[in-house]
Amino acid sequence: MNAELATLIGLSQQALEIGFYLFLRIAPIVAFMPGFGETVVPARIKLVLALCFTTIMVPVVSPDLVAVKSEALFLQRLATETTIGLFLGLGLRLFILTLQTAGSMAAQATSLSQLFAGAAAEPMPAIGHMLVISGLALAMLMGLPVRVIALLEMSYRALPLGAPPDVSLFVEWASALVARCFDLAFSLAAPFLVMSVLYNLTLGVINRAMPQLMVAFVGAPVITAGGLLFLLIFGPLMLMIWWDALDSFLSQPADFMR
Repeated sequence: MNAELATLIGLSQQALEIGFYLFLRIAPIVAFMPGFGETVVPARIKLVLALCFTTIMVPVVSPDLVAVKSEALFLQRLATETTIGLFLGLGLRLFILTLQTAGSMAAQATSLSQLFAGAAAEPMPAIGHMLVISGLALAMLMGLPVRVIALLEMSYRALPLGAPPDVSLFVEWASALVARCFDLAFSLAAPFLVMSVLYNLTLGVINRAMPQLMVAFVGAPVITAGGLLFLLIFGPLMLMIWWDALDSFLSQPADFMR
């Protein structure tokens, strides 16, 4: 009886140690991931979700990799696992910033930047707020939590527990991801930017031909209505392109930046 109890206690301690190291990487990802990482989500919900993800990922890590023989190794793993989690979590958060940036570009181009600008928890134009809410709903419908679990499993295969990552490679990966997300934001807002350029060129021609006409008062309703019409037409396409990019990142984070 005592031998079985000692074995059980040893297994529980081992499981807790594995869970602790897994939590160091998973907690930052949950804190920044789309949906559950929003500021309106209570911290208790994020903590419970991180614990659930940790429980799911326990069988992935081999117990042989967990044993720590020195304090220096413990501190190294503490810093390494937290840094990897922050990189992956911020990588996911960049896709929400992509929608916000695309919405801000579209709103500025169509003179809608001040329309309901303070309606969101984070100050952003109404177009950006609508794109973010729609993107989060789409991501949840497409099974984002399950995809994040697959991303975690992939991260432990690419960066095993206890293996120090290449810092230069991480910096290159992060800079490429930021550039790719900004390129995606510009691509999403491209129809609104093109419309804005054509609108301003048209107003310039009209103002040149009829200087006495107040073209700004005539053109303001046109650009506003055009922006809302473009949002109706291109909004679903923008969200579809955004989800394809996020799905590509979740499937192959390294290949996404190429």
